[in-house]
Amino acid sequence: MMKVQFLGTGTSTGVPQIGCRCAVCCSSDARDKRLRASVRIEVEGKVLLIDCTPDFRQQMMSLPFVKIDGVLLTHGHYDHTGGIDDLRPFSAFGSVELFMEEKLEQVIRERMPYCFGPIRYGGVPDITIRRINEINSFFVDTVEVIPIRVMHYKLPILGYRIGDFVYLTDVKTIPEREWEKLKNVDTLVISALRRKEHISHQTLQQALEVVDIIGPKRAFFTHMSHEMGLHEEIQRELPSHVMFAYDGQELTL
Repeated sequence: MMKVQFLGTGTSTGVPQIGCRCAVCCSSDARDKRLRASVRIEVEGKVLLIDCTPDFRQQMMSLPFVKIDGVLLTHGHYDHTGGIDDLRPFSAFGSVELFMEEKLEQVIRERMPYCFGPIRYGGVPDITIRRINEINSFFVDTVEVIPIRVMHYKLPILGYRIGDFVYLTDVKTIPEREWEKLKNVDTLVISALRRKEHISHQTLQQALEVVDIIGPKRAFFTHMSHEMGLHEEIQRELPSHVMFAYDGQELTL
């Protein structure tokens, strides 16, 4: 059994967006309050995160304080990596392993040099980088993870498959060679930014078309902006097996 919890389902600005007075940003519906996009996964007795957002501390406060066995990073944009320093308390369980591609490792080392120097003071997070690539599956302890290449406009980033669960964020296109990895998916989480065209993100309609191609039993949209619309209203437009995810939502696979 696998349990997935949405820690955040918003885009880089979060929802509400600072200074905005639109209907979504002023909504009293808790499902319209979106922290930056991330999920927490419990599988085979292990705890994994996909991405570590600037909202990570807030996302963790109400959850059990237990070891994080691995953090799978999709790419280096700050809304997906800005919470790494807040992994400090979890160093009490030992070094936290971050799984990432080589180019992202360079970014993290440059952004957080104090975590990797020969002499580190006691207040820094104890993190270990595990380098991965798009070709080979890898293991977080006993949990097998399959990386999936997707394109964030011209930026190659990674999505992940664990069992029959797939998480794809910041998607604009999926290279043809990667579709084989998306067969027989039970639960798909995929980004859908807004209705209007965007240079580096799928629109709602584009995300729906990808869902039709992959054919999961159920799909959840994430990484949404306030421009998408009110959760309650737009959910009514979707097919019965497609849902808008919301912060705190839990799935059991």
